[in-house]
Amino acid sequence: MLEKLTLYMTFPYVRYALIVGTLIALCSSLLGVILVLKRFSYIGDGLSHVAFGALAIATVLNFTNRMIIILPITVLTAILILKNGNNSKVKGDAVIAMLSVGALAFGYLLMNLFPASGNVSGDVCSTLFGSTSLLTLTSSEVWVSGILSILVVVAFIFLYNRIFAVTFDEDFARAVGTKVSVYNLLIATITAVIIVLAMNLVGSLLISALIIFPALSAMSILKSFKAVTIFSAIISVTCALIGFLVSILQGTPVGSTIVAVDAIMFIICYIVGKIKG
Repeated sequence: MLEKLTLYMTFPYVRYALIVGTLIALCSSLLGVILVLKRFSYIGDGLSHVAFGALAIATVLNFTNRMIIILPITVLTAILILKNGNNSKVKGDAVIAMLSVGALAFGYLLMNLFPASGNVSGDVCSTLFGSTSLLTLTSSEVWVSGILSILVVVAFIFLYNRIFAVTFDEDFARAVGTKVSVYNLLIATITAVIIVLAMNLVGSLLISALIIFPALSAMSILKSFKAVTIFSAIISVTCALIGFLVSILQGTPVGSTIVAVDAIMFIICYIVGKIKG
């Protein structure tokens, strides 16, 4: 096993995939704590389906760099969800559900009407559940993912107190002068960025698990916001590394393996939390 891992690590694309996967897992865990506490975790699922629809558009238009299309559309959708979330006619959860189902259907329809290859089913399956595309990352894509991930982490660290206030009590944060709408907009934008980055890792249908599982695992054992955030990041990065290594050794899909490890970790943390009382 050690020889096999050592051999694989000599290939640049494997090292690229490991770096990107770790950074995405770290960012997803930080964001997941906020979304779970704000009871808005379903936005990840909705935006991931929107990203799938945007990917279909980029594929049909034969864009070499698909992120040019996917990232703006996903960010714009996140902003629209935030702005119209409290609309009296269409509530936030209904908006997310409509966008989720509509974008998924629209994307699949486009990929069937204008197939980019002879294996449409394979393309759709790999997009929804992740594939070995993570192992074909170029150095430029790694740099983009790395820079965006670092920006997310830096923003979270420097704005920690404001994010904490907005997460737990928007009314109090607004009363003391915090621009709640600006920080909600920032959270929505960061969510969209992470969704786009995570598509190659776990696929559109499994992104929510990468965001939610580490946060719920940490909350099963710990209570304070800071402790939960730190432990969630540790769990997420550890599960990503284990899942990645297992997928190399056993030849399993990267995304599905990582999510399975996250699920097992949640069960373990839940049992430990019950024992602790």
